[in-house]
Amino acid sequence: MSELASDALSMFRVIAFFDGLSESAANADALVRSAALLAECPVGAQWASGTVIRYGALGDLLDDGCPATSTTSEPAVWVERGGTAEHPLDSLLLDRLQHALRVAVPRSATGPRLGHPGLLEVVLSDKERREDRVRAVGLLGLDTSRKVRALALSTTSSKDAVELVARICPGRLVHSVAVGNLTAVLLQDDSDDRRLAEDLHSAIVVEHPMARTSADGARGPWVGIGDRMSVYAAPASWKQARRALRFASSTGYGRRAVSYGRLGSLELLAELPLKRLLNDPDAARINVIATSPAGEQEVATLEAYCVFGSLRRTAEEMHVHHSTVAARLAHLEAEMGWDLADPMDRFKATLVLMVRRVTLSSTELAASEVFGETF
Repeated sequence: MSELASDALSMFRVIAFFDGLSESAANADALVRSAALLAECPVGAQWASGTVIRYGALGDLLDDGCPATSTTSEPAVWVERGGTAEHPLDSLLLDRLQHALRVAVPRSATGPRLGHPGLLEVVLSDKERREDRVRAVGLLGLDTSRKVRALALSTTSSKDAVELVARICPGRLVHSVAVGNLTAVLLQDDSDDRRLAEDLHSAIVVEHPMARTSADGARGPWVGIGDRMSVYAAPASWKQARRALRFASSTGYGRRAVSYGRLGSLELLAELPLKRLLNDPDAARINVIATSPAGEQEVATLEAYCVFGSLRRTAEEMHVHHSTVAARLAHLEAEMGWDLADPMDRFKATLVLMVRRVTLSSTELAASEVFGETF
């Protein structure tokens, strides 16, 4: 709505939006949620039976509270702008929503809700019967003619991470559910894999400069991104997202969001047994070095150097003098027996950091059993 005025073209776009929802036989939940995403503020509806449906600006399901409204028609509908100015098209939005809801069936008090975690689990699990997955897809309001992709998020603040994803993907259908130590997110979008990963990485770095645990125990997110697939192939995208997550960096200077489609031959590392990776002597030595404060700085500097490619660029990104970067790398070279001026040793350093990244993420996330076949 923020991009619409009160001209005839904007009014036509709102009408066409709701006509499209009605033609797709969207249920009451899908209609109210879509209206909230369009209005960019909470929207609600109430029936004479007492059933209330409310969704927030990010498409999140709200409680059944019902603010005072002067609407007397059935069903009652409202927008909640919280003191901000009414949009010129609010009345049209409510009129079209109410018209669409008259022929839609509201959920029963005991029926499953749109956005209910159990529905998303059914869509993402490859253990469910196809007919159950089809039903869950319909209840979630997913458009079966459009592809979906799954994201796997690791963070101590699931709500903030999901909101970040929703901001980066405005106007796209976003559902989420907690899975062990992870948060699964399902997007129905048309974005390019590389662009989505870049946008998420940039946003995470700005909002969470240090990915690992901060003084208050919070940990910023890192993200694995699955390929876009048919709605009914969502379990395969979810599996890809979990594998991609193993390559997303939980340290300060690596990639904080990685798409499965870009892994290529790097995915071979994910095929190696975790025990074999943990026993790699170079990775073990790097882990020992990183246990001291000075060593942790050196390893972070090495990762930044491998990402940015030069002493001066690394120094700029880390906000230190380039001589400091050179000194840290020289000490690490002596400890590891490397010469970073040699292409083979530079490749070895990058590989060791990648192995370390995979083992760190695998170890930290093992409790959720996300790397097995269970959901």
